Amino acid sequence: MWRSWQKSKISKWLYPGLGVKRWVILFMAGITFMGLGFAYLLKDIYESWTFPPIFYYLTLQFIDRVWRAVLFFGLGVLAIGFSLMQLARSIFSALLPSGTNDVAEALYQRRRRSRGPKVVAIGGGHGLSTLLRGLKEFTDNIVAIVTVADDGGSSGRLRRDLGVPPPGDFRNCIAALADDEALLTKLFQYRFGKGAGLDGHSLGNLLITALVEITGSFERALLESSRVLAVQGRIFPSTLDNVVLCAEVHEPETGNIGQVEGECRIPKAGGTIERVFLKPSRVRAYPGTVRAILEADIIIIGPGSLFTSIMPNLLVEDIVKAIRVSKALKIYVCNIATQRGETDGFTLQDHIEALERHTGKGLFDIVLANDNLDCEIPSAEPVRPVCKNSEYKIITADLVDRESPWRHDPHKLAKTIMNIYQTYRKSS
Repeated sequence: MWRSWQKSKISKWLYPGLGVKRWVILFMAGITFMGLGFAYLLKDIYESWTFPPIFYYLTLQFIDRVWRAVLFFGLGVLAIGFSLMQLARSIFSALLPSGTNDVAEALYQRRRRSRGPKVVAIGGGHGLSTLLRGLKEFTDNIVAIVTVADDGGSSGRLRRDLGVPPPGDFRNCIAALADDEALLTKLFQYRFGKGAGLDGHSLGNLLITALVEITGSFERALLESSRVLAVQGRIFPSTLDNVVLCAEVHEPETGNIGQVEGECRIPKAGGTIERVFLKPSRVRAYPGTVRAILEADIIIIGPGSLFTSIMPNLLVEDIVKAIRVSKALKIYVCNIATQRGETDGFTLQDHIEALERHTGKGLFDIVLANDNLDCEIPSAEPVRPVCKNSEYKIITADLVDRESPWRHDPHKLAKTIMNIYQTYRKSS
């Protein structure tokens, strides 16, 4: 068993694309040339010097010369191979995440992810961070596009007091894409529960805000925060303009259409959301966002709060134009469940029609929805399962997180998306 385990460990260093074999061969060639040079020297010494009788046994002259050569060559190969393995383990164990025992497998997986498809994920809130947490298992080429319309909680306070874009959703994305979600990531997500001026603030929000002051730009602050946590991918704002999300809400008691300003106020309005829009209406898309969309292999819209997380990104005109022009596979991921104050009573078709009212038809190629409706959602949660009542061609799969059945499971969601992409790529 031990030998088979060792064999499997060593064979992983021969995986294609690992970038190891060529250097091992060159190293062995160098050792061979050194050995030949040393052999010539020993031959000259052996022929010109007289040695004590004990050297007859030390040099194994009682064994045929051919078998002596095979024996010494084999011992040399074993010594070199073992030393290389241990040297590589010592080096890579310092570079790879803590708890990684199989260095070759970890290196192979990192190379595989670096060659993964270019994915652009558009959204915000918990839905986007859940998606990112799953995607980073399959590719490092991830760009998360995040709304800057958030005006509630810690992010809203920092936005109003210091004039910075709301950092909350960006912080969640950075934590989700972190290479190792350990103590440093937990520290980044820590939220103060008391203290004058600190109550409700997240340490990550404060760190990003401080970096904005130090670096002089929000983009640079995101980059430096990402470096601290060894983030796999990039996080871009949909726009850097100061925008306010507004909604036209149908009031059931009076039948009137009222206007609500502020992202955090919209779900509390108590009516049916007819339309959301930005103030000002025409804003500039962040250039890196447009470039990422045009270069993408996969564009994923959702999951997330339909009107307050996803829509604010799609209300930026240049982003929608870039999505339409892009040759990427475009997937809309519908939420597992409805959301009180936003999508009460919505079916899958209602979600799609709401998107198309704001962006027009044909923005995405595929609709991905959950088909596991057997999970029981606690009554305390203000949600209910989304029904599959749609005239659109959709792809369904079990996407439910068993522990939180109103949310997606990160691995299930990402794996399903990658399977869809592989099928799409083979057929195109």
